[in-house]
Amino acid sequence: MSEIRILLVDDHPVVRAGLRAMLTEFEGFTVVAEAPEGAAAVKEVERLHTLGEPVDVVLMDLQMGVGMDGVSATRAIKALPDAPPVLILTTYDTDSDILAAVEAGASGYMLKDAPPEQIRGAVQSAAAGQTALAPEVAARLMGRIRNPAPVLSAREVELVELLATGMSNKAIAKALFISEATVKTHLVHIYDKLGVDNRTAAIAVAVTRRIIRSAGS
Repeated sequence: MSEIRILLVDDHPVVRAGLRAMLTEFEGFTVVAEAPEGAAAVKEVERLHTLGEPVDVVLMDLQMGVGMDGVSATRAIKALPDAPPVLILTTYDTDSDILAAVEAGASGYMLKDAPPEQIRGAVQSAAAGQTALAPEVAARLMGRIRNPAPVLSAREVELVELLATGMSNKAIAKALFISEATVKTHLVHIYDKLGVDNRTAAIAVAVTRRIIRSAGS
């Protein structure tokens, strides 16, 4: 098996150390660099590419305490020439997180409590240009496709996330670069799909169904 060069991105040094120890146990895996947040990860990808030593897979945390988050970093990396695949490794499995990562260009989405062999397989799949999804994540995506009940679109999920922060219609319109009338139209559709008639209920149902994260997560 040819060497797979990995860039680890996580804001917790202990987590990075644990991942490095685990990954280097696998034959053919080499952790060539680490980054504590997204912007530093983008710079590492560019630096190693310039040196002629590009990474094969970026293993990316989703939520980092400071700096650029995983979704923004994924989008920035995928915009680079000869961009490597980005494999998300996170604790979050909500629709909002999964959809945001996929739309940003992530090649896969794994959960941190996955067995080591599962993570190994995901890294190998990503390096080979294939999609790698945790079983739980694949099940949620398939559920969205198969479920006969109406599901929220990616834009509607994004809007519910903003609702949960307490933003007004005007503020949401500004954040999403749409009109207030469009926000109201989205809300009508969201309420209908969730079977509710107000913001508070919409947020509660969205959290219960793991469409968005609960406050403080």
